[in-house]
Amino acid sequence: MNFRPYMMDQSFLLPPDVRDWLPKGHLALFVSDVVDSLDLSTIFAVYSQGDGRGMPAYHPTMMVKLLVY
Repeated sequence: MNFRPYMMDQSFLLPPDVRDWLPKGHLALFVSDVVDSLDLSTIFAVYSQGDGRGMPAYHPTMMVKLLVY
């Protein structure tokens, strides 16, 4: 599978970690933890077939987090 890179602890200019932007207990962190615990194998299976077109897709885990939040 070929996805664009996705890392919650990816460094940015400011702040160095996405979690530094949010206070402890923020809903977005809860959603992230819940989605990380889900079985997304069905979604990944669709991507594994691939069609060879275009640029790499955004990571499905990140996209589910966006949709849920």
